[in-house]
Amino acid sequence: MSSDIRLAFSHPQARAEASAPADPRDRISVRDHVVEVEIGAFQAERGHRQRVRFNVVVEVRPHPAPLEDDVDRILSYDRITEAIALELAAERLNLLETLAERIAERILHEPQAMRAFVRVEKLDRGPGALGVEIVRTRAAQPLRAMNESGEETAVHPLIVYLDNALIDAPDLAARLDALLLEGLPVILCVGMPPDPVAETGHRAVQRRIDLLAIEQNAWRLAARDPRCVVVASRTEIDWAMKQGQMIVWAPSKLVLDSTDSPDAPARDGVALALWLAEHVAAARMLLPEGIAAPPGSHVPQASLPR
Repeated sequence: MSSDIRLAFSHPQARAEASAPADPRDRISVRDHVVEVEIGAFQAERGHRQRVRFNVVVEVRPHPAPLEDDVDRILSYDRITEAIALELAAERLNLLETLAERIAERILHEPQAMRAFVRVEKLDRGPGALGVEIVRTRAAQPLRAMNESGEETAVHPLIVYLDNALIDAPDLAARLDALLLEGLPVILCVGMPPDPVAETGHRAVQRRIDLLAIEQNAWRLAARDPRCVVVASRTEIDWAMKQGQMIVWAPSKLVLDSTDSPDAPARDGVALALWLAEHVAAARMLLPEGIAAPPGSHVPQASLPR
């Protein structure tokens, strides 16, 4: 049995461990929590209660201060079982997928929660368990910028991934002009540079080297148009947007400092751009024709003509 298949049928805890970043987070879990509830899209399921089993793993942000054995400083197991109970009580649902989504969303409202693995299974619909499993990350936080009244307001930028062909395109300036006409703040993202990058065979070291290589490519893009400003931190992004600048993202700081860094390899520029789009609640993400983002994102995507 391959590792992918094994993980597909393992407890969510195993999936959380397998997809953990280089600096694994703390996790809390609720296992084999069984509730009788009426749920299901089929007529035979209406008017009848059936057993539903919940397995939930939540990755949490480390508490900045000593816990001092105080339950109020942690994400309690009760908050997970309460999320299940509240969503079951809200309304009758047809789909386990809907129930799992709502439970994950409610859990991720907790300040400490960073990522939730939710498995929901029907136990009485056949000889085995029938269910779904989802993984969701903490809700994105919009960036801030000044409106026409001089007040700060939430903004949803346009994330644009440029591959090396577009970076080197002779009409780059005209393309950037067209992006600005969208009327949204623009954050440009790039991938690995065209030249070979050193290979170390050491996972953590290679991750940093690949991120720095992408940053070199970001500076290469900035050198081609004076409007492009390379920024690294969330604070710099906020400030540059308030100044109306066109941003080129240097990913090292945000990715390495994040408690929810991307699962994809650091050299996957598209996955990094999508991760940024989710974390800044982007209005849309543009990708060059022929390039697809990893599935599962809620950020709308569109093609960027070559």
